[in-house]
Amino acid sequence: MHITHQPELAELVRALRSRQSLTQEQFAAKLGVTFRTVNRWENAHATPSPMALKLIHLMLKDMGEPGKDLLRRYFGD
Repeated sequence: MHITHQPELAELVRALRSRQSLTQEQFAAKLGVTFRTVNRWENAHATPSPMALKLIHLMLKDMGEPGKDLLRRYFGD
């Protein structure tokens, strides 16, 4: 799995959350992290853990066609 740079990860998290019409709180709950963690990811103050990235990757795959461009851009799938 290809991992991108921190600012790009912030864009990925924001884009994925937006496409799923989730608040930061809802997105955090889906990933088993806190709202503050998601907020820090989106503001490029922290990066998702390898496990969180794996879950994000799986969420994109589960989206099917609507997530394909993000999979390609951020994970090289």
